[in-house]
Amino acid sequence: MAEPKLLSVSSSPHVRTREDVGHTMRDVIIALVPALVGSIIFFGTRVAMLTSIACLTALATEIALVLWRGRTVDRGAVKSALVTGILMTFCLSPLVPWWMVIIGAVVGIGLGKHAFGGLGHNVFNPALVGRAFLMSAYMGPMTTWDIPRKVDALTGATPLAHMKAAAYDKLPDLWTLAIGKIGGCIGETSAILLLVGAAYLLIRKVISWHVPAAYLGTLALFVWIFGGTYKPEGGKAVVRFFDGIGPAGLGVIPIHLLAGGAILGACYMATDYVTSPMTRTGMLIFGVGCGLLTGVIRIFGGYPEGASYAILLMNMTVPLIDRATMPRLFGAKALK
Repeated sequence: MAEPKLLSVSSSPHVRTREDVGHTMRDVIIALVPALVGSIIFFGTRVAMLTSIACLTALATEIALVLWRGRTVDRGAVKSALVTGILMTFCLSPLVPWWMVIIGAVVGIGLGKHAFGGLGHNVFNPALVGRAFLMSAYMGPMTTWDIPRKVDALTGATPLAHMKAAAYDKLPDLWTLAIGKIGGCIGETSAILLLVGAAYLLIRKVISWHVPAAYLGTLALFVWIFGGTYKPEGGKAVVRFFDGIGPAGLGVIPIHLLAGGAILGACYMATDYVTSPMTRTGMLIFGVGCGLLTGVIRIFGGYPEGASYAILLMNMTVPLIDRATMPRLFGAKALK
């Protein structure tokens, strides 16, 4: 009779795969290509120049800081820097000067990532840190918009700015909003191309549906309830519940979802592994918070967009969300 084979258990990790940070960042870059190509078509070849500057600056800053800290530069860090460069460019106006792109990339990688310990340790999304710095330091160039393929004007308001001013007659139709032939940031205008990339990430299981669905669903519900309007009347700011375009304000929902940075933020920024919760319940809570804050800033704030600041604010809550939603081992006591 043969002796039974004993089960040998080694130290973790028990599941091994060839997938690493480099593979994940590669998929994100592939997913961003459709929106990047679309922005070049809509806004011209200057977009390619700004994106190249951002990527090269982010990469150079990443390598310099990694070497300065005595670490080894791996492909994960390289591709992560490229993703940061592309995403930061997507959050900028196509009319920003090239030197602002350099400043934003350095701030995003330096202060947004390596100030917290580098890849995997940052609290905030580095691309949004760079964008937030540029918005606070250079608001004029950051809020000057280009209108794609419009020959009688060089700049104009974004759809969300028209919504803020209740100028509904100036809003484009939904198809124009969906394809991205509107004024706005470089990479956030074409909802269709952004969703194509998001579908690729979902198929590749790079991201899950929890954060994007909770984010966009909460934003849709919020703007439906409050009607998407905040009109000053007689010197008083008045919120009109269930008031807006179409019956019961339903017409404002696709405008808020298709215009601005909602889809870009929900599918590419808020799903960042490092700065989002680890549990599915936490992801849903995080997405709801992002959508709620985006709606509050857009409707009640003085700025027509709010996706970037909403995500940055919710990034700070991730440790608390993880602590509250992390499953406990059987028989373990609750954390105090």
